[in-house]
Amino acid sequence: MLICNFIKRFFKQSKVEIDPKMKFLVVGLGNMHPDYDGTRHNVGFEVLDLLASEKDAVFKNDNLGDLALIKHRGRQIHLLKPSTYMNLSGKAVRYWMQKFKINLDNVLIVVDDINLDLGKIRMRKNGAHGGHNGLKDVERMLGTNQYARLRIGIGSDFSKGRQVDFVLGKWSDEEISELKTILPKSTDATLSFCSIGISHTMNRFNN
Repeated sequence: MLICNFIKRFFKQSKVEIDPKMKFLVVGLGNMHPDYDGTRHNVGFEVLDLLASEKDAVFKNDNLGDLALIKHRGRQIHLLKPSTYMNLSGKAVRYWMQKFKINLDNVLIVVDDINLDLGKIRMRKNGAHGGHNGLKDVERMLGTNQYARLRIGIGSDFSKGRQVDFVLGKWSDEEISELKTILPKSTDATLSFCSIGISHTMNRFNN
């Protein structure tokens, strides 16, 4: 019994706590239901799926979303795809920030943006939600818009009053071809954010 207690104390004491600066939460916004697979609004999920695949990580279902853990240059990066549906994304973001004890500066939201042409991405330190319901809820639940986001351009090729149909619509064959370039570029920008910081990443990737 004494030996067992000693071993338990040894491992408890020798367990190395990860520097908070080295822990990140990357959240892809989207809708979890299969009906939304392959839609423009789910491009945040697609970026995280590719990133997990590149790092041989597997998503597992957990509270309020699917999670995967990857390592990059000594950083511990938690990938989150909320299962709360787009309009309630903030609940999952706040929960896992608190659960993993991750600083707001180390949170990145990956999101679709109709104000950017297809093929363009933009990294931003902060900003208004721009009418995006996912960002709107993240801002509401965190009580601030001072969080980083990677905006993935999906274009605005829709007529007046058809925005919802467009963002919830499936990618066209031509757009799918474009994604072969956009998605890897977005995963590179995400890893850059986690390794060299947002300012250098903005300089490098904002085209």
